[in-house]
Amino acid sequence: MAELYTVDNLRLSLADMTRKPLLGAAPRIEVLRGLSFSIAKGEIIGIVGGSGSGKSTLGRALIRLLEPSGGSIRFDGQDITHLGEEALRPHRRRFQMIFQDPMSSLNPRHRVGQIIAGPMRLHGFDQVEARVVQALDHVGLPRGFAQRYPHELSGGQRQRVGIARAIALEPEFILADEIVSGLDVSSQAQVLRLLEDLVRELGLTLAFISHDLSVIRRLCHRIMVLYRGEIVELRQTAELFADPQAAYTRELLEAIPLPDPDQRWI
Repeated sequence: MAELYTVDNLRLSLADMTRKPLLGAAPRIEVLRGLSFSIAKGEIIGIVGGSGSGKSTLGRALIRLLEPSGGSIRFDGQDITHLGEEALRPHRRRFQMIFQDPMSSLNPRHRVGQIIAGPMRLHGFDQVEARVVQALDHVGLPRGFAQRYPHELSGGQRQRVGIARAIALEPEFILADEIVSGLDVSSQAQVLRLLEDLVRELGLTLAFISHDLSVIRRLCHRIMVLYRGEIVELRQTAELFADPQAAYTRELLEAIPLPDPDQRWI
């Protein structure tokens, strides 16, 4: 299977603003420490780890919201590691992000139709109104929702609007960062099924970030486990659950509540 992303020895450090001196620059923290991996076209890869593991930083580096300190990121064969904003502009449509909190990422003063249409107009799409209706249909929302405001929607519906906004640009890659963590169990299951369907129907590649391995297990083909900015395990989902190799992975699995105390993952 062809690779969409090839990442080699990726490193990224950020300023530690909690220790900024009165004069001079703040010291830097190494968040990602030499990550190497690839993501195949059409794959759903899960990125899991605790707070501070670097999973969200990695996601933002992949779509170049953050610039790496070292190493390289190749997207569909092109090195995008240090491209400036002008050079990145043609690629921005091709990788999109769905945010964790739709209430903070959806403009409360704009109707749903405006929210979905805005990025399309920015990228010069034609037939925008028809594309808005098509995007809503893809995520299972009636066209009448285009006239609603975010506060008039449930949490699950708002997250569907965020997904619609992302897929409306016809991207090849979508980064979903903790997008079901604020939803109830029923809404979580609906959003996960929707993502599965969209990956299959639209030919998408998806990176799904979560701290919850049970959610990752439901959706992803492979799982990357991060600990303190390093990959401690990257394997097929079934293999990882059946025989976790890293001690940290075993800790994560043991932390998942099981419906039956005598049940095991394997």
